[in-house]
Amino acid sequence: MVRIRNLHFGYSRRVLQLENLNLDLRRGHIYGLLGKNGAGKSTLLKNLVGLAFPLSGTCEVEGHATARRLPATLEDLFFLPEDVQVPPVTATQLAASTGVFYPRFEAAAFHEHLRGFDVPALTHLHTLSYGQQKKALIAFALATNTGLLVLDEPTNGLDIPSKAQFRKLVAGALGQERCVIISTHQVRDLDSLIDTVLVLHQRHLLLNETIDNLADRLSFGSVPAGAADADILYAEPSVRGQQVIRANLNLGERYTKVDLELLFNALTGPSTAVASYLTNPHHEPAL
Repeated sequence: MVRIRNLHFGYSRRVLQLENLNLDLRRGHIYGLLGKNGAGKSTLLKNLVGLAFPLSGTCEVEGHATARRLPATLEDLFFLPEDVQVPPVTATQLAASTGVFYPRFEAAAFHEHLRGFDVPALTHLHTLSYGQQKKALIAFALATNTGLLVLDEPTNGLDIPSKAQFRKLVAGALGQERCVIISTHQVRDLDSLIDTVLVLHQRHLLLNETIDNLADRLSFGSVPAGAADADILYAEPSVRGQQVIRANLNLGERYTKVDLELLFNALTGPSTAVASYLTNPHHEPAL
């Protein structure tokens, strides 16, 4: 659905935010875009939806350059930015005035999502708290039923119960005809939701891998402080000794849940052992 090739972008040609980036996103998947603050996640998303324009390279949705912002493209994508701004209308009025731009918009689903988030439908949005405003727009985004749904830091401003509800609603909204990409620096907010991990770091896409493949190739757990087994690729101190990532030399031998936060720390820190192992076609750790 989304095809990015050799994309270079910078607000100045002298300072690039994205460099030689290549990426394919397919329907039927929920992608988690991870990166530190300032890594370029929002910049990538803006290129993806046609709000920023590559210095070179291409960014296409269904074969059309997003920079052209064709009506057929725009009606099948919805972008929710990190900093939301709501109009002085109620949620019900928003559905009536804006839902018409999305051919598959479902008003009933919108109101159901609002109830799930405990957001009033007949209160003017601009009088609500920031968290309530954001939940209202997340509910609207899900109800558009666009083929491409792009959410930038959607859980910022949400309390813990709302984050859990967000994960439930997004998981329920995914179908084989929908592609969802969620950007966040709060890695744990995507736990048990995404099926593919993208890590953006220092202008490059450092990782593009499914959760299943990561679980096959890596094992996550804890060991006593000071342990130094040969297959440990990464370790960091914790209250339980050390949290570690090991190499699964026999694929799937030690199947464990992928710890996204630990994996992110391993990939964006000074050690390159995990990244080298994942890119090694012979499945042997680079220790």
